[in-house]
Amino acid sequence: MKTTQMTIGEPLLDEVEEVIQDLKTTRSAFIRAALQLALRRHAISKLEQQHAEGYAKHPITPAEFDIWESEQPRGEP
Repeated sequence: MKTTQMTIGEPLLDEVEEVIQDLKTTRSAFIRAALQLALRRHAISKLEQQHAEGYAKHPITPAEFDIWESEQPRGEP
């Protein structure tokens, strides 16, 4: 593990300090978890963008999923 320095504004740092006390964790552990969450969200966002671009390039055709029509439940909420 490497040590790093970062600059954080006082209001944000105050919020972090409150949360780490509630969670009974350390500032470093909290920031690591927050960074991991941000990285996961970024990865998901990229996948969603790729998904949307794929459908934009190759839109669904009107009858593309008709084969599954008989598999759909009817009359159920």
